[in-house]
Amino acid sequence: MTTPNPEEGQRAFELDRAHVFHSWSAQDKITPMPVAGGRNAVFWDYEGNEYLDFNSQMVNVNLGHQHPTLVKSIQDQAAKLSTIAPGFANDTRSEAARLITSVAPEGLNHVFFTNGGAEAVENAVKMARIHTGRDKVMAAYRSYHGATATAITLTGEPRRFNNRHTDSGVVHFMGPYTYQSPFWSESEEQECERALAHLEQLIILEGSHTIAAVIMEPVVGGMGVIVPPKGYLKGLKEICDRYGILFIADEVMVGFGRCGTWFTFDNFDVTPDIITFAKGSNSGYVPLGGVVMSDAIYETFAEKVFPGGLTYSGHPLACAPVVATFEVFEEEKILDRVNDLADRVIRPRLEAMREKHAIVGDVRGLGMFWAIELVKNKQTREPLVPYNAQGDDAKPMNEFAAACKKAGLWPFVGMNRTHVAPPLTIPEEDLIRGLDIIDEALEGLATYAE
Repeated sequence: MTTPNPEEGQRAFELDRAHVFHSWSAQDKITPMPVAGGRNAVFWDYEGNEYLDFNSQMVNVNLGHQHPTLVKSIQDQAAKLSTIAPGFANDTRSEAARLITSVAPEGLNHVFFTNGGAEAVENAVKMARIHTGRDKVMAAYRSYHGATATAITLTGEPRRFNNRHTDSGVVHFMGPYTYQSPFWSESEEQECERALAHLEQLIILEGSHTIAAVIMEPVVGGMGVIVPPKGYLKGLKEICDRYGILFIADEVMVGFGRCGTWFTFDNFDVTPDIITFAKGSNSGYVPLGGVVMSDAIYETFAEKVFPGGLTYSGHPLACAPVVATFEVFEEEKILDRVNDLADRVIRPRLEAMREKHAIVGDVRGLGMFWAIELVKNKQTREPLVPYNAQGDDAKPMNEFAAACKKAGLWPFVGMNRTHVAPPLTIPEEDLIRGLDIIDEALEGLATYAE
């Protein structure tokens, strides 16, 4: 940690308030905290206050803050070649693409690089529509796919409400959610069967010949770390294949080790036709996203021009930390440590919290990505706060977040859930300390239980 410098922090805050426009915010109702620095799973402000980053910023700093290997890769690339247009071949870009496809399923051998996840989704949908000659794309209500035109229309969660839906080809469906089942299921098996029946029925009613793709997060991210029931994703792909529909796996949030495998769909015995990625591919050190496509889709554009492109597609400074990420994963055995900590520390500790606290209804997750769902009553499963709670309705979750921050943890709070999503490199002692803080903060909400 650097020496506290409140004056510098105040200047950063004043300049922010004078000139910076923040996303997803009413500008006069926010107080952004100036951040002075970070290291691995911790960041700190100019006052000297440290916070455990249990959100990995936006679930993207998978290898932690200021990882020396990633930082050096950017420095070395800048000294060699800072930028080059996407129309040229570049060794760093090519190696990044090779490494990404090396952990993708067989038959997905090409990468189109973008500047982030939303652009990856936009281009994946464009590829699917041109490849199939169809227009409609189906997406789950509990989802987030980005804030650009098609991506926000595909998004199911409340951030889409006040956006103009410019893509008329989007159709939403109900995905599986065993704990709060929209299908009145009483078991995971029922949830899988009924959710797949609902999806297929909707495909038939919409006209299967009009549907280009189904896009889904293999584990739903911001809307609750919803792990699909066993067999669901495999069944979804079988339905897609039956009707000539492509399956787009949106791995933007959950890819690159977040759920204990390179890609999260690897946990579910399914092979998508298209993969979108971003965040964890280089831990957000330089903006990057991309699309991995099947060979069949690649062949569609062998003689036909792909109508899309980006000035910074495959930017060398962004691709360098992708290459370095693969080095770190191997040297530090990242996937092994993620699964070890999940099985040995996170799962048993969260399950103990479920037994201990009357307001903890469900805990679920994979790898280093978990949710604690808070309820008023464990029998009725009524959420602690309403869907898309605002103002006073959100008071319990605001109190929880404030208690966590006061104790030195920056939490991920969404609706009636808190998520556990620290960097994959978090030291075990910091992970335990963070879980202790969450446990204590939950104790402070005991009066809200019915």
